[in-house]
Amino acid sequence: MTAQVVQVRFERVAHLTLNRPEALNALTPDQREEVVRLLSEASTDPDVGAVVLTGTGRGFCAGADLRGGGAGAGAGAGAGAGERIPGDVARTLRLGAQRLIAAVLDCEKPVIAAVNGTTAGLGAHLAFACDLVLAAESARFIEVFVRRGLVPDAGGAYLLPRLIGPQRAKELMFFGDALTAPEAERLGLVNRVVPDGELDKTAREWATRLAAGPTRALALTKQLVNASLDGDRASAFAAEAAAQEINMTTEDAREGLRAFVERREAEFRGR
Repeated sequence: MTAQVVQVRFERVAHLTLNRPEALNALTPDQREEVVRLLSEASTDPDVGAVVLTGTGRGFCAGADLRGGGAGAGAGAGAGAGERIPGDVARTLRLGAQRLIAAVLDCEKPVIAAVNGTTAGLGAHLAFACDLVLAAESARFIEVFVRRGLVPDAGGAYLLPRLIGPQRAKELMFFGDALTAPEAERLGLVNRVVPDGELDKTAREWATRLAAGPTRALALTKQLVNASLDGDRASAFAAEAAAQEINMTTEDAREGLRAFVERREAEFRGR
């Protein structure tokens, strides 16, 4: 059986590829659990310095697989599959789509989304949860929930206002119109748009640069930035001071300071 998620390692980068091109990589529960597992492993593996998440074929991720046994991927999964009892939908969402998005946000390594084609619903939010987003020119982003009569899930109402503000987020979620890659870049949802044939190369270059950096400093920076919009200034300053204290115990911090004094390039080892 062909793996639904393919992992390839190169130069301290874990390259994760969603591999159900016939379904535009709509996520099954097994596929979702594999991504969560691999992200957790990347967090704790000292030989991984960065992660790239992409898809096979024409789509990055078409959302939760609602046709092929996709129960558990999102709130809309399993519609019509039998009588529900109160709490089923919330529990399914909490243990499914929300857990996936949290795994990206909480990963202790930088995660790059290389969006190779259409991404919708849960798939769009999976991309937006990543630390950096590269998009092929042919990519499209769709807040598809309103088209199905659903409330956005997979952390969308948390992620989008923080990325583009509440009015823009509401526009995307209320109308459900498809965004082209250049439109997404203009709004601030995408870091860079590249020709389709250059997406893998650019993602590899970015990830290799990150993997050669000070791993713990990047992890702490990610935590600080992700938490910055949820607290007050005093909390942010206290978290910054604590992060700096922790980071100064690392080999990379000591190497960075030595390199500065010695006027040479630092050679970080991810320790």
